[in-house]
Amino acid sequence: MRLVWSCDLQDIRNTVGNIPMEWYKDFPHIGYDLDGKKILKPIRNKDELDDFLDKMENPDYWRTVQDKQTGSDIVLTDDQVDLIRRLQRGQFGDVNFNQYQPTVEFFSGDVMIHPVTNRPEDKRSFIPSLIEKAKVSKLVHAIKMGWIQPRRSREERAELAGRFYDLWASEDPNAILGRHKMHVPAPKLRLPGHEESYNPPPEYLLNEEERLAWEQQDPEDRKLSFLPRKFSCLRSVPSYSRFIHERFERCLDLYLCPRQRKMRVNVNPEDLIPKLPKPKDLQPFPTTQSLVYRGHSGLIRSISVSPTGQWLLSGSDDGTVRFWEVCSSRCLKTVQVGEAVRSVAWNPNPAVCLVAIAVGCDVLLLCPSLGDRLLIASTEQLLSSYQPPEEKGEELVTWTTAEGEEHSQGVRLKLKHPKAVQQVVWHPKGDYLSSVMPQPSSNLQVLIHQRSVRVYNLIKQEMTKKLQANSKWISSMAVHPAGDNVICGSYDCRLAWFDLDLSTKPYKMLRHHKKAVRGVAYHPGYPLFASASDDGTVIVCHGTVYNDLLQNPLIVPVKVLRGHTLTHDLGVLDVTFHPTQPWLFSCGADATIRLFT
Repeated sequence: MRLVWSCDLQDIRNTVGNIPMEWYKDFPHIGYDLDGKKILKPIRNKDELDDFLDKMENPDYWRTVQDKQTGSDIVLTDDQVDLIRRLQRGQFGDVNFNQYQPTVEFFSGDVMIHPVTNRPEDKRSFIPSLIEKAKVSKLVHAIKMGWIQPRRSREERAELAGRFYDLWASEDPNAILGRHKMHVPAPKLRLPGHEESYNPPPEYLLNEEERLAWEQQDPEDRKLSFLPRKFSCLRSVPSYSRFIHERFERCLDLYLCPRQRKMRVNVNPEDLIPKLPKPKDLQPFPTTQSLVYRGHSGLIRSISVSPTGQWLLSGSDDGTVRFWEVCSSRCLKTVQVGEAVRSVAWNPNPAVCLVAIAVGCDVLLLCPSLGDRLLIASTEQLLSSYQPPEEKGEELVTWTTAEGEEHSQGVRLKLKHPKAVQQVVWHPKGDYLSSVMPQPSSNLQVLIHQRSVRVYNLIKQEMTKKLQANSKWISSMAVHPAGDNVICGSYDCRLAWFDLDLSTKPYKMLRHHKKAVRGVAYHPGYPLFASASDDGTVIVCHGTVYNDLLQNPLIVPVKVLRGHTLTHDLGVLDVTFHPTQPWLFSCGADATIRLFT
């Protein structure tokens, strides 16, 4: 059955325009005709079986197509099928069209009487174009900047064509191109070792002493950030408690740590070492242990030498104060004080024979009665002339006169303090005495002095400077005889040298000791200073201070003195120099005093 278009069928055309017909999929109509009426979809109740029977029985099934705009089936004519086949083969749709017919030249070389067009020329054909001017200026600028290269000659092109290069040269870090690559990869984590195993070898496990030493160290000073442990099986291993903390620190290292590639500079390693004089050229300084003073039964906390250098004073935890003869190491006098002696100090004035002893909450002023009799008599007369003040007000320190057994041992005056006295020091002229004790009301002042040193003007009674030692806990301090330099020892194994005219921060930080620094001292005459530590050593250094303010002090370690034995993890507790000779006295927890000359 072949459909033939009639006038009635041609009038029924869909007028919805060029739109997707899928929009009418869910509607009963498929569009609108010229009169605006709905074009209903034809009833299509064929299933796949009917379609297959139609394909077998209908001879025109192969040329039947569906019109999407009307929804009806249309049978193509022979001419329409022939047209489709010609278009599929890439030929022209018109059968009568000759694609090889001769061309007719529209323009020819012959002069014609009438022009092709008689239109007058535009005004823009006489005026230079601004757009072309802008394009030309851009090209000129690109040529000047080198962005556009002129055309190379044939010889240059042939030379470039024969040149080869390594495509992966930039990947090699040792190559020239690779060194200019600025990407710096992130540092990789260290691979786990035997100590991180759940069943490590016995030599990787810490004993009780090593575990206590590991716990006392600061986290940044520990070689391992964890304690190696041993488990019977992998199932017994608990979760790692520091996992999140270590991951967080790793992230901080990756994005906060500045990474920069620096070119290596060829420098002779010997040029980086400062040119220091040899210790042989800096003599004299103490080098040899000469005498050992024995007699105390407890650890010796403090020692002091008389201004003449003939006598030595020591205070111990055994509750005694002993006076020694320096040259013979003979104990001349022993004074029982009943408590542990915290500090002793001999008056530096050679015209007075007087010592100060810090015992508990008291400071004892004692006349040792050693040396010249006239000197002893003048000292006794000076101490006996003390009269208590008539007006009694609020005083932190109470002065009393010693009586009875104390007076017979040489104690003349007692200074009663509200708290335990930690240290006692004389003024260099011997006119004033200073004692150190905790603050009665709070510990704030003591906490502040753990990390800093305060310098006061005694005349104006005000603080002038505050020295930051960059240490966790300051243990000892000594002032240079010239008064413009200070050294401080700390419990974190450091010794800081301060130049008061330069800065409030350390000029030099020395880290020669392995354990806490207990005492430091300057020599009153020679350019020497020493430090004592719990590692059982005393380090002597040469320290020259120049009169020229533009020249920095010269600091050179010259000798390490050994001899004290460690007792209860304590080594050398105090150190002091002889007033006139380059000799050094040291006392320690082994209840001995040693003289190095």
